Amino acid sequence: MKLIYLTLIFTFTLCAAVMKPSKEIKFDGIVKDMVLRGDEIVVGTDKGKLQVYDLKKAKITKEIQLPKIKDFMGDLIDTRVASVDKIDSRYLLVSDSGKGGYTNVWILEANSDKPKQIISSKDQLTVIKARFIDKDHILFGYLSNELALYDINKKKELYRVQLSESKFSDFALNEDKSLVASSCESGIIYLFDPKKGKVVKELKGVHVDNVYKVAFKKRKVAGAGQDRRASLFDIDSGKGDYIKASFLIYATALSPSAERGAWAMNENNDISVYHLSTKSKIATLKGQNSTLNNIIFIDEDHLVSSSDDDTVMLWDLTKQ
Repeated sequence: MKLIYLTLIFTFTLCAAVMKPSKEIKFDGIVKDMVLRGDEIVVGTDKGKLQVYDLKKAKITKEIQLPKIKDFMGDLIDTRVASVDKIDSRYLLVSDSGKGGYTNVWILEANSDKPKQIISSKDQLTVIKARFIDKDHILFGYLSNELALYDINKKKELYRVQLSESKFSDFALNEDKSLVASSCESGIIYLFDPKKGKVVKELKGVHVDNVYKVAFKKRKVAGAGQDRRASLFDIDSGKGDYIKASFLIYATALSPSAERGAWAMNENNDISVYHLSTKSKIATLKGQNSTLNNIIFIDEDHLVSSSDDDTVMLWDLTKQ
C-alpha cells in the first residue's frame, strides 16, 4: 500500500506546473517574519523595521523604524524584528535588545508613528514568537518551549506553561484563536488551549526530529520537518501522514479551506503545492533565492512567501 501511495505521488508530481512569481516586493532588509491581516502583508526586517504592504493599493503604506541597539562592542546597530502581528488597529513587534539575548516587545497603534515598549531587556525574557489572542492579550513562545499569555493592561503574564524540555520552534493559531499548534525539537506538535493555558492533545508518530514550522486551518495541522517530512494531521482523530522531501523543510502553509497545502521541499527553495485530498502536486513555485521562512495562502489560488532576503513573492496558481 505504501509503495502504491508513493508511486501515485511521483506520477502526480510529474504533471505539476512549474510557475514563476506573479510579483516581487522589495522590503528594507531581510524579512524575518510575515503575517497577512486582511489586505495587509505585515513584515519585520533585520533593519529594525515594521513595514506594511497593502495588496489592493500595491504599495507599502506604513513603515516604523525601531531605535538602534548597542552590540557587544558598544556600537549602534539595527535591531532585528523577529516577530510581528496585527489585530484591529494595533501592531505587535518583538525585537532583539542587544543585551544578554533578551527581547524587547512593542505595541504600535495604527494612527501613531511611535511604538510603545511594553517589555524591555530588564525583564529578561527570551520571546521567539508572539501573536495576539485578542487586542489585550498576547501569546508568547519562549526558546525554552514555554507558552505564556501576557495581559497588556495588567502588564504581566497570566500563566506560563512548559510544553516539554525540547527547544521551541514555532506555533500557529487556528482561525478563531481558540487553539494553538506548537512545535519543537522533539517532533511532537502540541495542541494548546490559550485561554485555559493547558495542553489538550499531542500530535505525534509522524515526525522524528525538529518541526521548524506549523500551519493550522480547518482542524488540520501541517508540519515542516528537519526529518524531511511534510506532514498533515487531522486534530480530531490525531492521525497524521507525510510526504517525503529531498531536503530539510523550512516552511509550510495551508489554504483557507485546508484543501491545499504548500511546503518548501528541496534545496533550491522551491515551493511545492499539493491538493491534499488526492495527494496530487498542483504546482512547483520557483523564484525564491534564499532559505524560505514563511509561506501564506491569501486565498485558494494565491500565495505569498518570504525568505532570508529582502524579497517577498506573490504567486498566482491560476496562471499555469
